[in-house]
Amino acid sequence: MHIDIAGLPADRVVFATSPLAELGLALHALSEPGHHPGLHGWATATATALEPDLADRLLEAEFLWRNTFSDVFMPFSGIRGGDGRTGATLAEDLDLLDKLDDERFVAAALEFTCASHYGAGAPSPLNDAGMRGRALDLAAARGPQQMDFTRRLLADPASVRGWVRRLFEDCDQAFFADTWRRVSVQLVADARHKTELLRRKGLADAVGAVSSAVTLDEGAGRINVDKLSEGRTTAVDPGVGRGLTLIPTSFGWPHLMVLHAPGWRPVIHYPVHLPDLPAPASVDLLQLRLEALAHPMRMRLCRNLARSPYTTGELADSNGITSPEVSRHLSMLKKAGLVTTRRRGRYVLHQLDLTVVARLGSDFLEGVLR
Repeated sequence: MHIDIAGLPADRVVFATSPLAELGLALHALSEPGHHPGLHGWATATATALEPDLADRLLEAEFLWRNTFSDVFMPFSGIRGGDGRTGATLAEDLDLLDKLDDERFVAAALEFTCASHYGAGAPSPLNDAGMRGRALDLAAARGPQQMDFTRRLLADPASVRGWVRRLFEDCDQAFFADTWRRVSVQLVADARHKTELLRRKGLADAVGAVSSAVTLDEGAGRINVDKLSEGRTTAVDPGVGRGLTLIPTSFGWPHLMVLHAPGWRPVIHYPVHLPDLPAPASVDLLQLRLEALAHPMRMRLCRNLARSPYTTGELADSNGITSPEVSRHLSMLKKAGLVTTRRRGRYVLHQLDLTVVARLGSDFLEGVLR
């Protein structure tokens, strides 16, 4: 993953906090506790205390944060003509979300259906019949709730946007306001510390303090982020406004995320601390499972399957290979007990077993989830 920064002034690199971005990752931790072994206690207590109505609405919209981390949680990056500033409060962040135009909101909300087109600047499903059909087809593979949500969003974006805002406001009242008061102290301190590091020692030291996976290549004029996914964006697009935003999160580990949608300012969303991981598995078990993973394409498939169930056809489309090739790779992963399969109607969905994979150690788990 590369971010072009050639000619970017130092004062356009900003470390900032975002309550809405943190809410998104808190919701992700609630829906995917297997990704976050250090947050099991918080997730269990919070989920248990949710009112049934709120829990049902969260389930209806969870594809916004469970399968992928939707860009709707960082609207400051996508407002046309905006200044790229985050909100100081959740209400301010939600006001920024309201300023996103419908095309960008819908594209970000349906990111899970159009992931293979994310970095290519695909046309909006609001205006393009082909993308609309694709969004509906892929939503159907995810089940009736996502199909219904997608239909409503494409038919009446304004009402769904209002529904989403009320959902986030109810989350704030139910649990996030208290959570934000607790974690924001650490996040503000981290952003200030790295801002000072940037001022005193320069960009290389500042991004190096973010993560060992983030490095500055001064000669090439770019920031490299070591992820299994591929992508490229620029922080110096005059049509968008020059700038790079880095946002700390208390809920994010092991995810290190890069917003690189065309026409949006790039954002690096990084965790501020790492919880302890489970102990590794036995040598014999590691050998069996690592042999199954000794292929670059199977590693790439695992990156998809770690985030969400996928059909064979979706994996083929996302990775540019044929369905028979995907089936052969899945067979190896299933034989090692790394992938589970379930049927939903006429669709067969495959998913990485995170509990099993966690025993392979932190390097592999962080690599596929980063």
